Amino acid sequence: MAAAVPAGAQDESSALAGTVDGAIYTSPTGAFKMEIPVLPALGGAVHDTSTVVTFRDSFGLQISVGAFVHDATQRWELSTRGSKDYMIYFFGTYVLPDFRRFCPGTRIESAGYSVDLLDGALFTYILMPGGSVFATKPLFTDAAEPPVAKRGNLIFVKNGYTFVISTELSERVTEGSRYNKTVAEEDQLLRNRLVDVVKKMEFTKPAAAKDPASTQPAPNTP
Repeated sequence: MAAAVPAGAQDESSALAGTVDGAIYTSPTGAFKMEIPVLPALGGAVHDTSTVVTFRDSFGLQISVGAFVHDATQRWELSTRGSKDYMIYFFGTYVLPDFRRFCPGTRIESAGYSVDLLDGALFTYILMPGGSVFATKPLFTDAAEPPVAKRGNLIFVKNGYTFVISTELSERVTEGSRYNKTVAEEDQLLRNRLVDVVKKMEFTKPAAAKDPASTQPAPNTP
């Protein structure tokens, strides 16, 4: 739930599990490092756990990046299902249920698979009635009912990890009745933003280590 819950709900003073060196964030496991996509001068903040980092600013940007190491069970699922079906399985088994626990009305609006990006990547676009992380700051919205948030999610496998990148289309909430993008335009905008996040990332192969117990439940996802 680290990405579904507003970052402001976390302890502002809590220490990071990963590290920040200038404008570069490095994950606790060392699986990736990336340019931080928010600026402190614009209210940008970084919050993380051992598996998920969330970036957010005061101007409608919220991005989470999760990196979940493969235990024996996940490696078996990947080897038997193949890349595309494994990503669909991972999203449906772990990611979507997490969003539904936070927002029970969550549903998939559309999805697509890219064979060219990252040797295969799954894009999913979900609608979350009343599930916007920007709803507490309505800005220009005049909606009587809680807005329906839309999030784009990008799932891919790299170096023994399943990565899940997620971001909300904040304009759906902040622009209120002036918002008029089509579903196709929304999907393309979210896709572009998710790919831009990947471009800021540098991946590293993990050091050899013991496998986690195969019975260990998968960690929460963004």
